[in-house]
Amino acid sequence: MKRRELEMALQSLSLFSAPSPELEQYSTPAVIAADLLFDALARGDLEGRKVLDLGCGTGPLGIGAALLGADKVIGFDKDPAALEQAAANAAKAGVVLDLRQSDISDVQEKADTVIMNPPFGAQRKGADRPFLTAAMRCAPVIYSLHMSSTEDFVQRFVRRSGYTATPLKRYKFGIPYMFEFHSKAKKEVDVTLFYILKTGVLE
Repeated sequence: MKRRELEMALQSLSLFSAPSPELEQYSTPAVIAADLLFDALARGDLEGRKVLDLGCGTGPLGIGAALLGADKVIGFDKDPAALEQAAANAAKAGVVLDLRQSDISDVQEKADTVIMNPPFGAQRKGADRPFLTAAMRCAPVIYSLHMSSTEDFVQRFVRRSGYTATPLKRYKFGIPYMFEFHSKAKKEVDVTLFYILKTGVLE
């Protein structure tokens, strides 16, 4: 599958029908999701691998991983409505996802790779920390999106657990008008894609 084909497939998926501001349920733009996934594919972290999508929402990252040849994809989310949409999206895309309802702090599944777009912490400061902690508990390789303003923090946070966080790319992440507190039709947030790798060297 070519990158443009993946983008088109992800663009056709349904978005959150009733997004929660507390959970910061902003769907990952298809172009960013495809870019993340092709980076993971190029590094040998998708095809034939067991992949976890933490905070999977409606499933674009997990579905994309399956389309690019992941051996098994498990999506975790605490919102049952989001998981229902993810299941419908997976069926539409013709892939099989193992979808599980769980709080992020309870996820213990081991895998080869984690892919995720965790909450940015705009509504609840530090909301991305439990996701980073869970990802490091579950896999030696992680691809994760975070606000660019938190780059130094992310690097320090994962270093304490024996991981390194390398900024791969930076994007303008478009967030459409979704909630009453939004003042613009669309807002762009600077985000960074991190390649987080276990080194075994604790700080």
